[in-house]
Amino acid sequence: MRIHRVSVDELADILVKAGLLSEAQREEVKVKADAQRARLRRSLQKIGPGVRDASDVTAAEVIASFELPEGGRADSPMVDEDHIVRALAAHAGVPFEKIDSLKLDAQLITSTVSFPFARRTSVLPLRREGDALVLAVSDPYDEQVFHEMRGICGTNLKLVLSPRTDIQRVITEVYGFKRSVARAAREMAPTVDLGNLEQLVRLGAVEEIEANDRHVVGAVEYLLHYAFEQRASDIHIEPKREHSLIRMRIDGVLHDIYRVPKPVHPAIVSRLKTVSRLDLAERRRPQDGRFKTDKDGAEVEMRVSTLPVAFGEKVVIRIFDPVTLIQDVADLGFDEEGYGRYLGFVSRPNGLILVTGPTGSGKTTTLYSTLRVLSTPDVNVTTIEDPIEMVVEAFNQTAVQPKIGLDFARSLRHILRQDPDIVMVGEIRDPETANQALQAALTGHLVLSTLHTNDTATSVTRLLELGMNPYLVSSTLVGVVAQRLVRRVCDWCKVETVLTNDQLAALDISLPPGGERTLKVWRGEGCVKCRGTGLYGRSAIFELLEVTEAVRRLINDKADSVEIMRAARADGTVTLREAAVRKLAEGVTCYDEVVRVTADEGRR
Repeated sequence: MRIHRVSVDELADILVKAGLLSEAQREEVKVKADAQRARLRRSLQKIGPGVRDASDVTAAEVIASFELPEGGRADSPMVDEDHIVRALAAHAGVPFEKIDSLKLDAQLITSTVSFPFARRTSVLPLRREGDALVLAVSDPYDEQVFHEMRGICGTNLKLVLSPRTDIQRVITEVYGFKRSVARAAREMAPTVDLGNLEQLVRLGAVEEIEANDRHVVGAVEYLLHYAFEQRASDIHIEPKREHSLIRMRIDGVLHDIYRVPKPVHPAIVSRLKTVSRLDLAERRRPQDGRFKTDKDGAEVEMRVSTLPVAFGEKVVIRIFDPVTLIQDVADLGFDEEGYGRYLGFVSRPNGLILVTGPTGSGKTTTLYSTLRVLSTPDVNVTTIEDPIEMVVEAFNQTAVQPKIGLDFARSLRHILRQDPDIVMVGEIRDPETANQALQAALTGHLVLSTLHTNDTATSVTRLLELGMNPYLVSSTLVGVVAQRLVRRVCDWCKVETVLTNDQLAALDISLPPGGERTLKVWRGEGCVKCRGTGLYGRSAIFELLEVTEAVRRLINDKADSVEIMRAARADGTVTLREAAVRKLAEGVTCYDEVVRVTADEGRR
């Protein structure tokens, strides 16, 4: 019975046959394998005990760590662990499977094998298919592991091969989170759910879980780490009648992640309230707080919001990753012409620039990224926000406090006495704030702000509807940026396709006469990397309206948004729909995303 896993030499030979390694690369791997394995073991030892056994480094991990280009070709992708395990699976005649964390049955995993066994053997039960149990393993030749699993399960086994790194990561997540939740649940005395509005009678005393309970702390930490790994922007913790549902918003779409026992929900809420410095005793009113944590050596802001709902307190955690929130302006999604135009807006010494779009369209990212560029040692950048989205040391940030009468307008009046050069007003909501912003722009300040309108031209008329003097608007408004976020086609599963005639007509695309009568685009077929959606990550599309002489005359004449947009189009404005179609033609996004995000634009 074979116990030892496939060796580096054996695996290197398999990879040469698969065309992933050249002969020269195989010899390099064989010569340097021992030194590379020792280096990997030292790295694991630095991480600390309990995460991985430092002596347990597989041949696939050793070869992947060389980061060799495929086939020895300099322009080829690196041979990573996924490529290596896929080739090993083909050689052994075992199906390869990339593990999708969101589709795992945590109850099946934890009830089938123990944590020490899973950690030692790198075996992960994935699902049941009829009377067979599907197991992910990292070595197709380790007969000892298969023998042990048959003894444990007493059922038919179906093996699939997966990267050991993925298996160990999932083991840490599933067992860590589930063990923490289960221990917290066991340590709780039976309680009455007072947060449930269907509970009419108090049957007995309620014993609270302490917020510093170590198992609850562990569960919350596992949850945050998982959210970082999955690129989540929000975590929803929602109390239901029988359980608590944890969901995460990834690329703008919510995914169900975990169901935890209902008795543990108050403990998780209490832990989050504690770190956010919220009132633990207050459960009838909404509360807002924030805390910071560490992600890959960088601080990440977490904004916590609680809301009483039918079955308890719902908590939403908004994750403000500085890597996502503050980017290079050139990387936001502007095309070359739009980028130059936007730089022209923000390079002005004074004036008002508006960024518009619905909630979740990336306005904050655009503003913060712009302010970071403008924030040089010789200027004073001050912001007024509700609330402060992310603390940036380079800015002077203040939050409005309506309870004491400190709103946007009053804050702006005081800030103008602080000798600012650039002012960012979180949102123009009322005539007083609009007037203060225009006056600040008129008196030599560069003012950036947001409006909740659908497009650029409507933002101009919105200022007039707020009672602003047309001549004041036309003389201070520099430009308006409308934006949306479209999901990107997944690079790991994208395939080329063409738009049908109906799709071309829906997008109002006219192909030139003669020549090819189709438009080639890309779409994602769906894979584990993109969770079967065919989409991974997001990019912004922009509509930029510059206040030219023609637009200025229309503002003075109180023209409507249709006339203003017509003049702007004549001056070179590209609409959101047109910007989205350009992204479609470039292979950045897909047809369905263009239609979804610009549905209103298509009716203009």
